[in-house]
Amino acid sequence: MNLWRLEWLRMVRTRRGIALVGVWAFFGLLGPLTARYLGEILESVGGGIAIELPETVPADGITQFMSNGLQIGLLAVVVVAAAALTLDADPEMSMFLRTRVSSINRLIMPRYVVVTVVSVMAFAVGLGLAAYETWALLGGLSAGRIVAGGLLFALYLAFAVALVAGIGGWLSSVVMTAAVSVGVLVLLALSGLVESARAWFPSHLAGSLDALIRGAEASDYVEAVVVTLVLIPALIWAGLRGYQRREL
Repeated sequence: MNLWRLEWLRMVRTRRGIALVGVWAFFGLLGPLTARYLGEILESVGGGIAIELPETVPADGITQFMSNGLQIGLLAVVVVAAAALTLDADPEMSMFLRTRVSSINRLIMPRYVVVTVVSVMAFAVGLGLAAYETWALLGGLSAGRIVAGGLLFALYLAFAVALVAGIGGWLSSVVMTAAVSVGVLVLLALSGLVESARAWFPSHLAGSLDALIRGAEASDYVEAVVVTLVLIPALIWAGLRGYQRREL
């Protein structure tokens, strides 16, 4: 059995892929419902007090989906990636695998690609559900803008998994890899608050879907795309260097 097939089977049999799809699908269904009935929900828990909210627009359905996805959905991706890409978390299995391949690259790349593809597919399922439910409850949105924003966020997911791969090569704990990765993603998001530098950070892509459906232009993300495309292979290379330096 080749290593690519092994990683696909691992993703299915450990139910990690199902968990990712479930998380994104749940928020894809919940987001537009929350946007549509938020006023009624707040009034029901507020003891009948009338609450004035801005008029709901179709974009609010996707906004609610992404606000949840950027928290729980992205965290789920990081945890699954850390479990797959912190190879030395299990020393016995790591030794078994590393002594049977000519290069550590042959172990890491299948894991990176499989986790990234499954994460993007799970996000796509959630986005598809959110877009359909938004159309049904709130009204239609530009399909082109949804697709463009979805592709930009998919690139951000690929970056997040690459970040985990880069950190996992230097650490031997899944928990520590996930925690450090989340910390770096948070720091990047906070650094993006600097107006003059925001367009260059990969975290700028995280809000691209919401921005595009509200009128932003895809050209606003060119710098972030270029930087992210450079960082992805650099992070994977850094992770490979970490594995190569560590003694078995």
